[in-house]
Amino acid sequence: MAKEQTQKTEKMQAETVKFLSLGGEEDVTRNMYLYEYKDQILIVDCGLGFPDETMLGVDLLLPDITYLLQNSMPEGKAKKKIVGMLLTHGHEDHIGGLPYILPQLPSFPIYGSPLTAALANEKLTEFNTQPVVKTVTFTNGNIQIGDFNITFIHVTHSIPDAAHFFIETPVGNYYHGADYKFDLTPADQKRTEFRKITQAAQKGITVLFSDCLGAERPGFTPSEEMLTQNFEKTMRESQGKVFVTTNSSNVSRLNQAIEAAEKLNRKVCFVGRSIIKVKQIAQKLGYLHIKRGTEIQIEAIPRYKSNQVMLLVAGSQGQENSAMTRIAGGEYNAIKLQPSDMVIFSADPIPGNELAVSSLVDAIAKKGATVINSDSGSGSYHVSGHGSSGDHMLLISLTQPKFLLPISGTYRHMIAYRNLGEKMNYKRNQIFLIENGQEVLLNAQQAKMGKKIEVKNVYVDEVSGEELESYVIRDRERLAQEGVLILLVEIKASNGQLASKPEVIMRGTSLSESREELTKYLQKEIAKALSNQKGNVTNRVYIRRVVGDVAERYIFKKFHSQPLVLPVVIEV
Repeated sequence: MAKEQTQKTEKMQAETVKFLSLGGEEDVTRNMYLYEYKDQILIVDCGLGFPDETMLGVDLLLPDITYLLQNSMPEGKAKKKIVGMLLTHGHEDHIGGLPYILPQLPSFPIYGSPLTAALANEKLTEFNTQPVVKTVTFTNGNIQIGDFNITFIHVTHSIPDAAHFFIETPVGNYYHGADYKFDLTPADQKRTEFRKITQAAQKGITVLFSDCLGAERPGFTPSEEMLTQNFEKTMRESQGKVFVTTNSSNVSRLNQAIEAAEKLNRKVCFVGRSIIKVKQIAQKLGYLHIKRGTEIQIEAIPRYKSNQVMLLVAGSQGQENSAMTRIAGGEYNAIKLQPSDMVIFSADPIPGNELAVSSLVDAIAKKGATVINSDSGSGSYHVSGHGSSGDHMLLISLTQPKFLLPISGTYRHMIAYRNLGEKMNYKRNQIFLIENGQEVLLNAQQAKMGKKIEVKNVYVDEVSGEELESYVIRDRERLAQEGVLILLVEIKASNGQLASKPEVIMRGTSLSESREELTKYLQKEIAKALSNQKGNVTNRVYIRRVVGDVAERYIFKKFHSQPLVLPVVIEV
């Protein structure tokens, strides 16, 4: 009897695809979804999230991968295998978790469209991790991963090369519709592949997993088309420098601002590590277009009149230490905000970042510069990359799924999406609103709730990569018992190597008499550690980690002391 029951359970599992979200349900970020068939796990996306003002001391939020660790590792109970990972597009909330999460998991193939793969591999390289993401073009966009057959479908979003996935399995077909909108006149002229969507629908789709962030908005999300004209109008009217700050990965928006600047003979300067990295990658792939002689470096800005310069600046979300925040704080000698200058925020705040953006706008206003954003009533300089209610209903009509399941939105967005489905004659039991950790069991004809697993919030300190709980407890104990050592290290921006002798500041430690010896040794060992890295590692987060590790090991070995070591890395 027990044997028959076991065989029946195994048969049910073999005839079912299990969908599970580890992040991305009831929040907009940390996107990470699992499709399980038999003993195979297919992962879609590996994103990070951003803390709000209530999360003191938190730098990053990550999906909770406890389930994967328990089920896919050699010592795991279920002995399942991660057969691969798909990346929908290059935004941080979909690829930003890769360097933190991949080292914890066994190796498996990862696939993304050309720009997505390039951005993901660059991120891994910055963290001294082997770039492993393989490129899939939309022309040859069919791959087989285990029992999953995947078709890459190009869609329009606020970054080029965004993809939806049509996932075929022996027990039903599923459409993974991550962030998108239907822009019929996109800035890069690359439209949504409607034909592929309808071809997928002809094969039958059990569930449409759809981005729902804009479900509350009526109509269709406007096109990017009109933004170039608005940029040009503003630059023509401005008597000073024009700053455009947007999401660094929004290549289409960068192209629009550059086009307007070139028409008015303004030089273009890229400011901020993230935006410069994206520029380099997009130029290499042929996605970013700038005429020879248009771009200038920061140090050349004073040579031009203010009305001859346009700056593309990272930091539209008000991130601490971002280029836009540092400019507002007067930290660049060659870039000074003047009353004649204009700062355009060509991005809306990510939920949770509203306070940081507001503080940044205030800091800019105190310098006398004019700020233009979605609240200023000065015309449109940003269009959402997410579909509105019309876009969502059109995707439902095109795919004709049996069931609907909204993803990548808060609960109110999920409710709004359910209302749209009901307007289109879907019954409430055909629309699933789930939390992270809620299993949904699927086959070609049915969908039903499975069990609920525990998924916790993972708060991470960006420097150490540790979960915040242990990080805070450890640091508080060390600060109280053995003091703090601040290590100021200047590195060359060109190659990440040591530029000068480190400066050591001590408070509450017993090491003051050994400062000179400590400084001399650390200079030697830090230079050695940085020179041993493969390639030019210039990621400040990674370098801070290397510097901190060198200092902590030496201090403990030499002095048997464990002060709180705070590395501060400055580029020169």
